[in-house]
Amino acid sequence: MKISLSMMTRVVLLALVVSVASVPRTIASGPKKGKWVKLFDGKTLTGWHNYLKQGQPVSDKWQVEDGAITLTGRGGGDLVTDKEYTNYELEIEWKISEKGNSGIIYRVHEDPKYRTTYATGPEMQVLDNERHPDAKAGKNGNRTSGSLYDMLPPSDFSAQKVAGEWNKVRLVVNNGKVEHYLNGKKVVEYTTSGPEWEKMVSESKFKGWEGFNKYDTGRIALQDHGDKVWYRNIRIREL
Repeated sequence: MKISLSMMTRVVLLALVVSVASVPRTIASGPKKGKWVKLFDGKTLTGWHNYLKQGQPVSDKWQVEDGAITLTGRGGGDLVTDKEYTNYELEIEWKISEKGNSGIIYRVHEDPKYRTTYATGPEMQVLDNERHPDAKAGKNGNRTSGSLYDMLPPSDFSAQKVAGEWNKVRLVVNNGKVEHYLNGKKVVEYTTSGPEWEKMVSESKFKGWEGFNKYDTGRIALQDHGDKVWYRNIRIREL
C-alpha cells in the first residue's frame, strides 16, 4: 500500500503529540510571594505600639489625621509594628514638614537593653533635604531622603519631592539584600553582611554598636525625631 506524503505527515504529527503528552509536566517552583496586607487601616493605630511599650496606649502625640499616621509634636516616641518580619516588600507614603526629620527603620529588635529603635535597625531616611541641616551632614549625602542613614547616599538626589508633598517609597528586604525605592526610582541597594557592609558600618556612627543589624527578624518603626511627619497607605507583602 502506498502512503501519501500528507498521510505520512499526519502520522509524524500524531507521534509528536503523543510523545509530548507523555512527558510529565513540571511547574516552576520559585518562591511564592504573600498577599499584600495593610499595616494601617486609615482610621486607627491598631497594629502599632510605642517602642518597648507593647500593650500600652500609644502616645497621644501620634494621631490619625486625614487618613495618615501623624506625629503632631515632640515626645511621641517611635512607633513600631506589633508583628515582626523577616523578608518582605514594604510600601509607604510619607510627607515631611519644613525643616523636618524622621525615618523608616527596619529589623528593630525590642529589648530593654536597647533604648532606641535605631540601636538595632538600619534606617531609610525621611528628611526635608532643602532645609534640615542633616542633608549637608554625614558624607556625600548619606543623610538625605532615601539614603541608608549615615551609610549610603541615594543614587538620585532629585527623586525626592519637596517638604509638604507626598513621597512614595518601597523597601525590599530579602535574604540579606535590601533595596530602597523613592518615587519609583531605585536609589539604594546593599547587602547586610560581608566585607562591604562591615566597612560601611565601621565608617558610620554605628561603629561598635552591640546590636546594630544583628537581628534578621524585627519590627518596622516610624521615627519620632521631634518634627511633624505624616505616613499613609502602608502595606507589606512577605516574601
